[in-house]
Amino acid sequence: MSNLYIVTGAGPVGTTIAEQLAGQGHRVRILTRSGSGPDHPLVERRSVDVSQPEELDGLFVGAAAIFHCIHGSAYSTAAWEAELPTAEQNVLAAAGRAGAVVVFPESLYSYDRPDQVMTEDSPRRADGGKRGVRTALLAGRAASATPTVSVVASDFFGPHVLNAHAGERMVPMVLSGKTIRVLGKPDLPHSFTYVPDLAAAMIAAAGNRKLWNTVLHAPTLPAATQRGIVEAYARAAGTPVPKVGIIPGWLLRGLGTFAAGMRELAEMTYQFERPFVMSSAQSEELLGLRPTPLDKAAAETVSWWRDRLASRQEAESAA
Repeated sequence: MSNLYIVTGAGPVGTTIAEQLAGQGHRVRILTRSGSGPDHPLVERRSVDVSQPEELDGLFVGAAAIFHCIHGSAYSTAAWEAELPTAEQNVLAAAGRAGAVVVFPESLYSYDRPDQVMTEDSPRRADGGKRGVRTALLAGRAASATPTVSVVASDFFGPHVLNAHAGERMVPMVLSGKTIRVLGKPDLPHSFTYVPDLAAAMIAAAGNRKLWNTVLHAPTLPAATQRGIVEAYARAAGTPVPKVGIIPGWLLRGLGTFAAGMRELAEMTYQFERPFVMSSAQSEELLGLRPTPLDKAAAETVSWWRDRLASRQEAESAA
């Protein structure tokens, strides 16, 4: 395969994929509107808007795979409907002309029976709202002549993960000893996916033609609980376990009557008011990968956050 890989987006998934590929000695071209991305001699950063198809063809020539990791400009159904399908179809068309597979990170939103353990064979027919958008995106990939792989993950945690239930809403609070407030019920089984495991699975899937045109699950540990993730962070940090409070779903739904942002978040409260569990056993066998043990993943996450917070404090002191 070619030694060139394209990554669109420099969020936690795109950044981690670029870092892993560069660490393996591959050339990476990362495309973002801002020209951002990890600083590495093998990473070429380009300022590109993938919603403009005329910009893509020359950038995709010679690429072995495209990792399409952009997200909407806002966490809303309207933004997703307006932005994501067009961007995906542009990337699929350009990748097809370049002869490259496109690998997507995917969520559990499209699974229409989340009350059961979600496997690779579970139905993905959810409709309405953001869940319906994800269902439509999967259908668009399946209909494309360009080979694709979608790798499904649950809620993210790990280095580079900021705005997430197990990101900035937990780790800085653990380090400061402040009360953490979690959505829904803190002691229900809930799957969390370590972002480096998702990135490794996407890279492995890109390199295995037998896995193209499938939907896989990122290697994910047996379901923990939100309180269990907090406890793992505290063990890794060597700090007392902070108090865990709750943000009840009914409160978000009530606030959503007046605030659009709350309404968009309230749409997903079902994930935290009942068990929300995925299995990755089938994909782990296909990929030859296993999830990172929780204590190791928590330690790496806490270390990254400590470095980030220390750098921010230094910058503020110097200002």
